[in-house]
Parts: sequence; structure tokens; C-alpha cells
Amino acid sequence: EILSVTGVQTCALPISPACAKRSMGAKGFRASASSSFMGASLATPVRAGVARAAGASALKVEARFDAGVGVFGNKAGMTQIFTDEGLCIPVSVIAVQKGNVVTQVKTVDTDGYNAVQVAYDEVADYKITKPEVGHCAKAGVAPMRHLEEFRLAETPAHELGQRLNPSEIFNAGDLVDVRGTSIGKGWQGAVKKYGFSRGLMTHGSKSHRQHGSVGAGTTPGRIYPGKRMHSQMGNEAVTARKLKVVKVEDDCIIVKGSVPGKRGNLLRISPAKIVGKTF
Repeated sequence: EILSVTGVQTCALPISPACAKRSMGAKGFRASASSSFMGASLATPVRAGVARAAGASALKVEARFDAGVGVFGNKAGMTQIFTDEGLCIPVSVIAVQKGNVVTQVKTVDTDGYNAVQVAYDEVADYKITKPEVGHCAKAGVAPMRHLEEFRLAETPAHELGQRLNPSEIFNAGDLVDVRGTSIGKGWQGAVKKYGFSRGLMTHGSKSHRQHGSVGAGTTPGRIYPGKRMHSQMGNEAVTARKLKVVKVEDDCIIVKGSVPGKRGNLLRISPAKIVGKTF
């Protein structure tokens, strides 16, 4: 017997796995016999992939791992260099100041995951909080402004208080991932931010660079979250991936291409994540 309640088809008989499979629609919903109406089991919409069979294990969420422990630096600017073949390539110079010291080593046994915490940018103790000063003192290092972890898949072999030198981690020709905060560009329209096409500039058009339609009226009757519209542009975390190291020294790293942010911006340089090779 088939019933219809508020536009939802129900089945008076217990729903078999085959029936549940056939009831899945285009939006990834499937029938569930968990609810009932007037003695008949209802087909409750359940998103595919979210519901689990009885006795199934809990959803497992894994964090992103780094390909290795890296260092921190500051963007000094861009310039150009000439190769032995006579080619002129644009490069970014990353200055490395005092710091890049291991302040904490985490393992699965002690903290539940493997990570190496690196401190960077030595400052006076009054410029940071007292808990941070005590944390650095426990590791035997001077007060540092920035503390960040490199999460690893394997147990780290680093020691507390170990100083990380860029020349010992990277070599010329290596590929690195550089992360930083991009330059803020303020409030921008969709034409500049997303490359939307503009409207007509003549023939009486009054929507030259306007956004245009954002969806139908009655259905769905709202704007979906994540709709690309005019909003704040820039000033967000950006990662430039697989940049080639041209030259590396203890106080600077020169990479090919551009890196995020303006001059003086804090950068996080780590080994590039390449599937099948480094990760």
C-alpha cells in the first residue's frame, strides 16, 4: 500500500535495502524507515554518506600532514637573476631572522599526534604574554613572537631547543610550499574578484559592472551560501605551491616566482607536498 503525506511517498511495508537504493534521488537522498505516520513507515530524507549502518564505527577525521618540518621567514622583496644559460628569471627573497627553534615535540604517546612546534622572531619578553614567555623558557630559548606546528605522519626525531637552519633543510633545486597572508584589496565587485563578464556599455544599459541575477525568486526564494558576490578581497591565507629553490643560505632563501603578501610579511616555508614522492 502506498501513501502520500505532504508530497512524500511512503511505504506501509518495511523498506528493503533494494527499495531504499531505488528511492535515492538526484540530490543524494534515500529512504529511511526510522519514522512512522498512522502506523505506516515514512521515507525520511537522509543525505547519502551521512547515515551509517547499525554497528558501524564513528566517522574518522584526519588532519592535514606536512611533508616535513620547515622554517619561517619574512618577505624581503622581489628581484631578478640570470642563469648560466642567460635566462632572466623573477625570484623572491625570503629573509630569515633570529628564531626557528624547536620549542615542543609532540608524539602520539604524549599528545595523540605527531608534530614539531617551531618558534620564530625573537622579541623582548614584554611584547608577548607571560604564558608564552614561560613556554619558551621551558624549552630553553629566548622569547619568540610566533609559535606554530608542523604536523607529521611519523614520529619526529627533533630535540627540544634544536635550531633549524634553512641551509640544512633545503637545497638548490628543491620544491617548497610557501604560505602567507595575501595583500588585502578591500571591498571589490564580482568582475574584479571572480572575473565575471560585464554588461553592455551602450544601448541604454544601466548594468555595466553590476553582479546580475543571484538566483530564482520563488524557488528557492533565497541566496545559497557561498554564492560568488561582491565582498572583501585578499587578506587571507594563501599557499604558493611547488616553488623551486634557487639559492639558500642561513639568513635567506631565494625561490623562483612570487610569494604571498607584501614586504615584511611572515612566511611559512615547508617541503612541497607531492603525492607519491614526499607525502
